This record gives sequence, C-alpha cells and structure tokens, in this order.
Amino acid sequence: MNAPATPAKADPVARRRTFAIISHPDAGKTTLTEKLLLFGGAIQLAGEVRAKQNRRHTRSDWMGIERERGISVVTSVMTFEYADCVFNLLDTPGHEDFSEDTYRTLTAVDSAVMVIDAAKGIEARTRKLFEVCRLRDIPIVTFINKLDREARDPFDLLDEIEKTLALDVAPMTWPVGSGRDFKGAYDLAHDRLRPFGADIDAPPLQFAGPHDPAFQALAGESVGAQAAGEIELAREACKPFDEKAFREGHLTPVYFGSALKTYGVRDLIDALAAFAPSPGGLDTASRHVDPRETKMTGFVFKIQANMDPNHRDRIAFLRITSGRLARGMKARLVRTGKSIALNAPQFFFAQERALAEEAWPGDVVGIPNHGLLRIGDTLTEGEDLVFRGVPSFAPEILRRVRIGDAMKARKLREALQQMAEEGVVQIFSPRDGSGVIVGVVGALQLDVLAERLKAEYGLDAAFEQSRFEICRWASADDPAELAKFLRAYPASVADDLDGAPVFLASSAFNLRYEQERWPQIVFSDVKDYQASGG
Repeated sequence: MNAPATPAKADPVARRRTFAIISHPDAGKTTLTEKLLLFGGAIQLAGEVRAKQNRRHTRSDWMGIERERGISVVTSVMTFEYADCVFNLLDTPGHEDFSEDTYRTLTAVDSAVMVIDAAKGIEARTRKLFEVCRLRDIPIVTFINKLDREARDPFDLLDEIEKTLALDVAPMTWPVGSGRDFKGAYDLAHDRLRPFGADIDAPPLQFAGPHDPAFQALAGESVGAQAAGEIELAREACKPFDEKAFREGHLTPVYFGSALKTYGVRDLIDALAAFAPSPGGLDTASRHVDPRETKMTGFVFKIQANMDPNHRDRIAFLRITSGRLARGMKARLVRTGKSIALNAPQFFFAQERALAEEAWPGDVVGIPNHGLLRIGDTLTEGEDLVFRGVPSFAPEILRRVRIGDAMKARKLREALQQMAEEGVVQIFSPRDGSGVIVGVVGALQLDVLAERLKAEYGLDAAFEQSRFEICRWASADDPAELAKFLRAYPASVADDLDGAPVFLASSAFNLRYEQERWPQIVFSDVKDYQASGG
C-alpha cells in the first residue's frame, strides 16, 4: 500500500491511535504486539514465544505466571511513535478467564486489531470479543496470521468472518501460497508484493498485475497460476475498502501475514496510521465530552499493583479523553471531590516507563497512587463528570480463602482488598459476619491470586468451596422494598468492594425462586462502576 497519509505534528489529537489487539489464545497476538513495537522502534529485537522450557518470554508479558505458561493474563500498555503518529497499544489478555480485564480495556480504545489463526479461523473467544467491540462500534482491522504454516482457503476464511461476525470484509492483501509454499501477500490495490523472507526494510516489488511473468516466476508455476486466479476473483467478488463503513464498524480491512516471521506487519501498522480513527468524543452521565475541549478529563479503566517488585507500586491506568494533562497539574477526583496532584504521570513500554511531561486525548498514562484511585474513577480540571460504561461482571466461581497462619488474617484481608481494587478478583463481605468470599470469572484467576499472595504478601493461600454458586447485584426502584429484601436474607446478602448489596444464591434454582418471590427486585449480573459510584 502507499505510504500512509499522516496527520500534522501540530495536531496532537489527530496524531493519536489508541488500539487493542484481540484474539483467541495462541492466535499470535502477543507475538504481533512485539513486532509492531519493533517497527515503532520501541525494541531492537523482538522475543519469540516458544513452547519450550527455556523460551524467551515476550517483553509485554511481565508476570511470573505469564512467563511460565506463555500467555497474557493482564493488559499491557505500550506507547511508541511511527509515521508521525503516536500509538497507544493495549495488549489484552487472551485467556477467557481474564475477560473482565479485556472488556474494561476495550472502553479505553478507539479501534482494535483482530488476530485470526489462518488454520483455525474464527474461534469462540474471538467471537465473544468481537461482540464487545460491536456494542461499542469499535472499528476493527483483521490480521490473518500464520500463513507460513498450512492454512485454510482464504475465501473460506473471509466467508467465515462475514457469516459468523456479520461483518463485511475488504481484503487489502492476498496470500500467495501458504506453509512451505508461502511467497508473500500481494497488495491488491497497487499490484506489488514484498517477498516472504526478504529484509523487513526491503521495498516491495512492483508488477503489471498477477499475470506479470516476473510475478509468476517469483511465485512458481503452480502457486503463481492459482494466486493469479484468486487475486482476480478477490478483486471482482469482494467489497472494496470503504473508510466510512470501517469507521462505523460495518467493514473490516483484511491483511495476511506471519507475525512470527515479521511478515505483513508493516502493512498492518501502515493501515493503522492511515485509517484507524484518532480519539473521538465520549459520553458522561451528564453530557458528551469532545477530545478538543481545553479542560483535561480522563477515566481510570485499570489498576495494577507491584508491576515493579522493587518498589511495590500501585498504578492507575488513565485514558485521557479531553484537554491536556501536564505533569504537576492538579485534578479533581470526582468520586471524592478531592484534588490530587499529578506529579509523576508515566508512559509505559511494558515493564519500562518514562515520566510523561504531557499527555493528550487518546494517551494512556499511569498515575502512581496508594489506593486513592479505583477502576471507573474520573479525573477532571474541576467539572463533576462521570464517564459511563466501565463494567464489572458477576463472577462465575465463588470461593473462600484459607491460610494456615491465623495471625496473618488481617494481612490477608488487606491483600484481598488491594487485589479487588485492582480488579484481579472481586470480594464480597457477607452481612452475617462470616468470612470474605472471593469471586472470579475463571479458575486461572485463582492461580494468579495465589501466586501474587505468595510473591507480594508472603501468604500461602488455599481456596475452599463456598456454599454459594451464583451472585447478583440487588437493586430496586423502591428503596424500602430493597431494604426489606436485604433484611429477609442476612445469611445470603453481602456487600461488594463499593458497599453495593449482592445476593448470594446456592444454585440457579434458588436464584429463580427468589426472583419469582421478589418481582420488584432487580438481580443483575453486570454492574457499571460509575453507576454504582465506585
């Protein structure tokens, strides 16, 4: 494709590209992240994820459990520049047990890259994440990965995307062979190809078309003939790229390549620079906020503690939504009404960081704090605004935590409180005074919790079955009716981290029974942090 048309440096909002990478586990998401950083100059050598005991772990995976299992379990934020654009790349957890972190991250981005394994096509996790993007009208660029291995027919893959996701596709490049016969991806708009295996900075080769003898010689007789027919059919049968349809979330441009071999990645990052939207406006409970407003606003979508084990720090990830954040400025924490000084805002490159002297809409900065900031908090230059849509989901697994040393019970409570404020787990304090219950979406979250309790707090924890299987936030239009319901079930009602009432059910049957008995009570499996005031 042509060199991307990039915004003038004088317009900091137009320069920003804030995007997430979403995929099913093992589709190559974290590897692609590294290669994008390589093109952005953020790293000199991208580490490869290998299923071996002595593998080099990727630089965006910093937690011990990530290095051991070769998976991402927390969102990493990385900022870099390319083609006069400032990219804020959010590498989300691929494992479904950490879906809540991913959903919250998608509230902070303006576009997404969907990575699909060329041999497997659309998988369950991909479908679920796409639906979240659709709810938010997030534009999606598709990267079909692992063409250096045997792959499915590209038309089948495109057809599956259209049928499964109800999303129009516009192939921008086309694979020439696959596996051992993979020769590269042909640029459909400009009749050129950068040969697979060539230096990443080598210019593409220009052809008169897919029947050009030079292209046929490069591809080989059988592969070239098949590719020429497919390229002609793709041009005739597939939709052309329409930037408006893409921005509205109805159409996805599709690129083919191999992240592991750093092939097709340049096409992808050029597309993000050229087509991906710059930061747009966001709704609050009271009004719409435009990114070019002069007053700074932002919201916290993630908390992470102990990223640096030497400092036992706590970082709130703040998405800037309008105005300019300047180091040293004071901002109003709307939840408490108090003013806080932003003395050390930080930009991230996975484990590495640098002080952010200034930040603009679209940027994600880290705000060091000691428990003052929570997920869903809004910071402004004075106005009382509350951004919508940072969700919390009812956990699917409820467990009690047991430690061998009763003298450390207070330390355990403090640790669980901090973990809950981060969003690692949810905690529920039963109103009958019994021990705290932790809730998680998936079992792997319990492994992360146990590892962090051991590594960061010196606590050896075990998890015991709770008599409760389901929890739902309880609310009602009539406060008196809600109070009556809560008094009726002292042993089955708990408070979450923010003090919101939660009904704990022993089974799905038990929940349905109470719903029928109390028709005025709303039992919800989703809570908006802002709606709760938390």
